[in-house]
Amino acid sequence: MRARDKAAVSALRATLAALDNAEAVPVDEAELRGVALEQSPVGVGTTEAARRELSEHGVVDIVRAEAAERLEVAAQLTEPAHADRAVRLRAEAAVLLRFLDGPGAA
Repeated sequence: MRARDKAAVSALRATLAALDNAEAVPVDEAELRGVALEQSPVGVGTTEAARRELSEHGVVDIVRAEAAERLEVAAQLTEPAHADRAVRLRAEAAVLLRFLDGPGAA
């Protein structure tokens, strides 16, 4: 990272965002409708909700999906004008796959 590897930074940021989204608690639409402002809960922590915890297998699945998505898009970019983007997407996928194939991989 110190070498400012743009492909690695981009891949890791996007994957961390995907993991963060997977841990988010779904909002029930019924809770959002019909609650008057004066009936809203008030106080510290009233809007906090515990996030979902992903299993190691769930994390690996998300990282694999992120890598597969990049490889799929790179394969679709066949025009010479998109060659740089395809190379960058393949490099990002390689970074993610290296994390899965490294020591302690599931």
